[in-house]
Amino acid sequence: MPLRYTYLALAVIGAIWPMYYFISWFMEFGFSLTAMADAWHVNDATSGLVWDLTISAVALTIWVFSETYVRKNWIALWAIPATWCIGVSCGLPLFLFLRTRPIV
Repeated sequence: MPLRYTYLALAVIGAIWPMYYFISWFMEFGFSLTAMADAWHVNDATSGLVWDLTISAVALTIWVFSETYVRKNWIALWAIPATWCIGVSCGLPLFLFLRTRPIV
C-alpha cells in the first residue's frame, strides 16, 4: 500500500512541477503553443529531450492500452490524457497508481 501512495505522490508532483514552468513561460511569452514548440527546439539538447519524452509517451500510451485491454481496468485510461496534456512525469506514476489498485 505505501508503494501505491508513493506513485500517487509522484503523479501529483509530476503534474505540479512541470506546470509551474509551463505557466511561467506562458505568462512571459503569451499563450502560443507554436512558440512553445519552437522553444523546445532551440538547440540539439532540447530537441533530443523532446524526442526522448515523445517516444516515452508513445510507449507508455501503448502499454496503457494493452494493459487496459487485458486487465479491463478502464480507469487506468486516465493516464493517457495525463501523459499527453501534462507529461510523462505525471502519466507514468498515475498509471502505476491506477494499475496497482485492488480490482474487484
